[in-house]
Amino acid sequence: MSTRVTRVVLTEAAEDLVRRLTGRHGPLMFHQSGGCCDGSAPMCYPRGEFRVGAADVLLGEVAGDTPFWMSAGQYAYWRHTHLTVDVVPGRGSGFSLEAPEGVRFLLRSRVFTDEEWENVRAEPPLPTGADPTE
Repeated sequence: MSTRVTRVVLTEAAEDLVRRLTGRHGPLMFHQSGGCCDGSAPMCYPRGEFRVGAADVLLGEVAGDTPFWMSAGQYAYWRHTHLTVDVVPGRGSGFSLEAPEGVRFLLRSRVFTDEEWENVRAEPPLPTGADPTE
């Protein structure tokens, strides 16, 4: 079985913050909804506190085993991009775990290279919230 193209990664600063938040809150998850306002930023929750929908797409895992989910509507726009989660000063959503830290998570993107895109297109579909969990 071949390895999937990596779709999402964390910067070193974001990974450090995820480690600290995991120490305080236990296992985490990300969700990118694509809604207005704070919904346009990746949101970080204690794993199990946010219920993914059947159409949500699992882009991969970051910081070891932290799942990064994206709504199907957002994925339709971002499927051709590689995403990097960064952390920047400022207040994000009160619902995302980093808010009390005075920072917020932010997505940076780049279009996949031609080679990456061909590999993505050859892969099976990504898991969704409708898929059975182990």
